[in-house]
Amino acid sequence: MPKRILQGVVVSDAMDKTVVVRVERRVMHPVYKKFIRRSKKYSAHDETNSAKVGDVVRIEECRPISKNKCWTVIADDAVQA
Repeated sequence: MPKRILQGVVVSDAMDKTVVVRVERRVMHPVYKKFIRRSKKYSAHDETNSAKVGDVVRIEECRPISKNKCWTVIADDAVQA
């Protein structure tokens, strides 16, 4: 089964080897048929502590690393916004 890959913005890097990434998606409202933005925050493992607040990163699904962490930051330097 392929691993999911999401793209989002780093909103916190205060922890050691962990970043919080906000991923936004657009969904259509069931009644008004207007696209609205929904966001969710994921804790992701960042082995090298290289991601900073405001960076656009890609995260990949992985095995559970801790209670809330089951995503890792993909080491791409060329992520476009």
